[in-house]
Amino acid sequence: MKTVRKLVLMLGVAAFLFSCQSTNKVLSKTERRTEIMNAIANDESMSKEMIKMLMKIKMGEMKMEDKGMMMMKKHAEMMEMMKENPEMMKSMMAEMMNKAKSDTTMMFEMCRTMMKNEKMMEMMQKMKAMDQKSKKEEDHKGHH
Repeated sequence: MKTVRKLVLMLGVAAFLFSCQSTNKVLSKTERRTEIMNAIANDESMSKEMIKMLMKIKMGEMKMEDKGMMMMKKHAEMMEMMKENPEMMKSMMAEMMNKAKSDTTMMFEMCRTMMKNEKMMEMMQKMKAMDQKSKKEEDHKGHH
């Protein structure tokens, strides 16, 4: 019983002291992080709670992996459709670019993904060339 009181008192004091600091700042210090982990490991109810939380995270990751596989299959189907219908491809790409322009996080992620993928970079260059070609044709028609 004394151990439980000490543990509760220690956690209470730690919570009070740490409440003034950000979570990341508290966890960045190895000594404090170890102290917190030991407190959780030594308390049965907190250990169970932590295990439940970890299991939820693991299940979420597994669901995302399943969705990733499904998305890859859908991606292949979509790429085939876009090859068959270039206008649809241009429309989808334009819509995606407009959304990315309004969301800087999405723009950053999209640029990073494209930089890693050579085929995507080639496709973007082809689209840029197609846009420049169509713009020149429009300008040429406007002069006549």
